[in-house]
Amino acid sequence: MGEFFAAALTFPAVVPSVLLVVVVAYWLLVAFGAADADWVELDIGGVPATVGLSLLVAFSWFGSLAGTVLLAPSTGVGFAVLGGSLLVGLVLTRLLMAPLKRLFPDDPPASRLDFVGRPCVIRTGRVTQAFGQAEVTAADGSSAVVQVRQAGNDTLTAGVTALIFDYDVDGEFFWVAPIWSGHHPS
Repeated sequence: MGEFFAAALTFPAVVPSVLLVVVVAYWLLVAFGAADADWVELDIGGVPATVGLSLLVAFSWFGSLAGTVLLAPSTGVGFAVLGGSLLVGLVLTRLLMAPLKRLFPDDPPASRLDFVGRPCVIRTGRVTQAFGQAEVTAADGSSAVVQVRQAGNDTLTAGVTALIFDYDVDGEFFWVAPIWSGHHPS
């Protein structure tokens, strides 16, 4: 075990060893909930940067450790081993990106169906079976003015809150119904 630590703390393996300690500490903090796994808003081949960088460090560390043990490099050769281990780390990390990408699916694209079930505020003078617009706020806080229709004869005028309950794909409009606050208007 002493030989392992001696090799890990000898140049060139000491450089990625320090980085590996940082990576392991980071993932321990993530495991215990003290850090966020997505601290870098960056994608490396469809995989979060934290995962890609962690793999790069681990593969580079292993390559430099193997080079240190096998070659017992001098300073000049040590730089070559360090560069070679980085190259090996990059190649192996890149090879793992495609299979790992399946574990990190993209967020589904926004859809008009996301508005179904949300309240909206009527923005036109009235809503009929053939005419109307309303403003709806998406889950992310953004708002949109959309085409709306109603099936009945309820009083839906500007400023009234309604509920979007369906989307008509062919007509490209939303069906709405009034939201009553405990009493039915006369």
